[in-house]
Amino acid sequence: MPPDRNAPYNRTVEVLASKLRRRQIVGSRTTALETLLVLRQVVSKARFSNFEQLVEIIKTVGHRLVEAQPKEHSVGNTVRKVLHHIREEYQTATRGTSIATPKAQFSIAKFVLQGQPRKQITSALKSENRGTLKENDPDDPDSFARSLKPVLMEALQDVLDELETVYDNVSKNAKDHIHSDEIILTLGMSKTVEAFLKTAAHNRNYTVIVAETAPSYEGRQMAQSLSSAGVSTFLVPDSSIFALMSRVNKVILGAHAILANGGMFAITGSQIAATAARAHSTPVVVCAGQFKLTPLWNLYHEYAALDFGNPDEVLGFEEGQLVDKVDVVNPYWDYVRPELIDAYITNDGDHPPSSIYRLLKEAYDDEDTEL
Repeated sequence: MPPDRNAPYNRTVEVLASKLRRRQIVGSRTTALETLLVLRQVVSKARFSNFEQLVEIIKTVGHRLVEAQPKEHSVGNTVRKVLHHIREEYQTATRGTSIATPKAQFSIAKFVLQGQPRKQITSALKSENRGTLKENDPDDPDSFARSLKPVLMEALQDVLDELETVYDNVSKNAKDHIHSDEIILTLGMSKTVEAFLKTAAHNRNYTVIVAETAPSYEGRQMAQSLSSAGVSTFLVPDSSIFALMSRVNKVILGAHAILANGGMFAITGSQIAATAARAHSTPVVVCAGQFKLTPLWNLYHEYAALDFGNPDEVLGFEEGQLVDKVDVVNPYWDYVRPELIDAYITNDGDHPPSSIYRLLKEAYDDEDTEL
């Protein structure tokens, strides 16, 4: 279905698509939140007379946003999550009722207006049969949307609540993973890892070694933040990772995207750290929200989705004689193979890489893999 340029939500979608194209939105969680807020407006303002039309509208909007920035996987993940929740709500509302016949009746809106929690609506629907939720009603084409939207908005609020509390929920068991006097190695600036380490510091005294993570040097920001919070912190150059690994008890990394095979894209340098950890039998733990689970397989693992930064940050163009003789690449992300990762700590518990496929089945529907 081509995009409806006259749709009331079109301007909002285009503004976000423009920001994504220009990379004015930074960070997977921020991108997911922005995407969700736009989808909430789409559901609120969209006109549809049956469920298939609603799904098609969301998929069309999702496709536009993913095309604007295909390398920010949290956009597509959020769209799939919303579609999954909407399908669940629709199936709950229609369970035990055949909506193919015009006389099928049940009253979702009534129970929402009464302020009952959404989980009580299912049982209420079974006993109440006085309202109508009819698809393709020729007399009132908007009746289906009016009746379903209140429940759909609650479902979207559930997704929003999950995103807003993701740092707290990932960190809630931090003290069980970090023990006193341990030495932890991390890279770059990950908000999830930062929250995890700060939470653990409430109960444990430990030391963190932060690699600078050239050429972005985001590790400096992480080291400053942890040190300000009272965590014993050392900032080291990336070249020291292998030499220090024999003293490290655990490597804790953030993730940009977790792929269907249990591998992940993470900040440049993560592959080196994970490989060094494997050589020293040091556990590698990844802290990430489940909104980073991506039901996609990438064919360009060695170049981490072909997402490159400015090569001048690695080797300046003023190095004329040398630049002419080498190819300089500055990938944003490393691909870390699943066999180099021991566990993922998510907002829904801890999981080995081999369980990622099961989490994907629970989080998304198969028909939404391709947007």
